[in-house]
Amino acid sequence: MTSERFPTLQTASGEDLVRLIHDVPPDALLPILDNLSLDETLLLLLLQRKDLQSEFLAEVVRRRHFLKNYTVKKLLAFHPHTPRTEGIRLLRGLYLMDLVQFTISSGVLPDLKRKAEDQVIAKLPQLPLGQKITVARRSPARIAGALLADGQPAVVKAALSNPNLTEAQVLRVLAREKLAPDVAQSIAQDAKWSCVYNVRIALLRQPSTTLKSILAFLPELTVSDLRELAAPGILPENLRNYLQAEIHRRLQRSREQQDGSVQTPREPKHE
Repeated sequence: MTSERFPTLQTASGEDLVRLIHDVPPDALLPILDNLSLDETLLLLLLQRKDLQSEFLAEVVRRRHFLKNYTVKKLLAFHPHTPRTEGIRLLRGLYLMDLVQFTISSGVLPDLKRKAEDQVIAKLPQLPLGQKITVARRSPARIAGALLADGQPAVVKAALSNPNLTEAQVLRVLAREKLAPDVAQSIAQDAKWSCVYNVRIALLRQPSTTLKSILAFLPELTVSDLRELAAPGILPENLRNYLQAEIHRRLQRSREQQDGSVQTPREPKHE
């Protein structure tokens, strides 16, 4: 049926083959893979079509000689219709920055994105400083969070500036038992994240947060949260004393305001 519709798919060359690459419907393209004139350049042109079917893409992957070209592998990995199983195998062969690009690309299956993120995170400890900074600036939330916990000041700064970084990832980092002091300090001084209420609570709980930062946050916390945190066994005793003092100060101020609002009745005037 396909041969009757497009009899020249296996024999066309030059401009005729280029025209077929653009014009043949996706369900009729399979025979073009047997065309001896289909070189790497033309295959790359073909793989840019977003309407290619999964069966066609799976057949390209099966023909291993095509995969000797890295760009072919990359286009196949990024194509929205590449079958999941083939996609997982292709991800393993991508360079680091292409993996990062994959994780922030639209239309990527969630589980494939997760696997690509896992691959990037596994590579992070071996990366040079400059590459860590680059990845920290443009990666998705999970990777940015992993780099935020890295501890190197330049990497931490880059991760905090990443627009993809989420509150959930920042809180996850602050919940770590062992955290480089520079991380907590950088978050506490960050113009964006230091103003997030839950982050302030997490900083208070984080042992590496400096007392100076904690004291700056105390006036902004609710009395109910202060009381909860001041309960025995949650924070070190010296820190509990500061919280209890802040609670006492708030209650005292509240009583003074209430007393000041009570007006003494005026004595009636005598004629």
